[in-house]
Amino acid sequence: MPYQTTIQRPVEIEGVGLHTAVASRLRLVPAPADTGIVFRRVDLENFEIEAHVRNVARVSYATSLLKQSVLISTTEHLLAALYCCAIDNVYVELDALELPILDGSSAPFIDLLAEAGTRRLRRLRRYIRVVKPLEFEDGDRRIGIYPANEFRVQCFVDYDHPLIGPQDIELTVDREIFSRELAPARTFGFVKDFAALQEMGLIRGGSLANALVLDDTSVMNGPLRFPDEFGRHKALDLIGDLALVGRPLQARIVAHKAGHALHTQLVTRLLDDHSRWIETTEAPAAQASTAATVRTSAPVSAAS
Repeated sequence: MPYQTTIQRPVEIEGVGLHTAVASRLRLVPAPADTGIVFRRVDLENFEIEAHVRNVARVSYATSLLKQSVLISTTEHLLAALYCCAIDNVYVELDALELPILDGSSAPFIDLLAEAGTRRLRRLRRYIRVVKPLEFEDGDRRIGIYPANEFRVQCFVDYDHPLIGPQDIELTVDREIFSRELAPARTFGFVKDFAALQEMGLIRGGSLANALVLDDTSVMNGPLRFPDEFGRHKALDLIGDLALVGRPLQARIVAHKAGHALHTQLVTRLLDDHSRWIETTEAPAAQASTAATVRTSAPVSAAS
């Protein structure tokens, strides 16, 4: 039977926030069984915010958590790494309101977790196993979750840009697969949107060092790490938002042109309907690392 985990030793990293441009230091600290993932604002007397969908505040261009007016912003890249590395319990200490964006991917967090190591705890891991489908749509955006004896995601994106277009990513996810196939994929943005976003108080810390930037015809800071890096990053974001279930999932999730809002709505609707899932300590069958299938509907050029 699989047991819960935490990290072996404290580790830390620092950088600037993508949206606030505020410098912050993030420290991961071991936590006891049944703690879950808990953020601590060390600049606010260690105020704690659980990484759970009930604390979701804003989901427009990042997933933020809010509790009693205390905010933690841009959580999804770290949550995706913790989820796929099967870290059940950890304190995430932060001295500002936004996590550092680092290079715009989850890869630095994967490296940080490798440095931290993993420690098994004396408590069985509890899974959320989906037993009945749930799906809904918003215009041309759709999302659904379906029974499966594994954790598998499919993410379809379609951007009106010559280097993106339709991209379809599907894979069964574990630590090795996530680290290799999704974690290095970086967040991205379009030059044409920057002025409006900055007027909204967003992407003040964005730069060519922490996001892929596209003008009308090219990637300004290539080369790409994957031909379909854009779709892979959206799959990464999806996993980070799914981590807000608070338990590892046994399910297949299909997201069609979805975003943070639909991702977190799915988690809320699932947890609210107890007829669609059970909690179990029975682990899924072991998945081989070759189980990843990554599809791209329209290959793109890794242009610089």
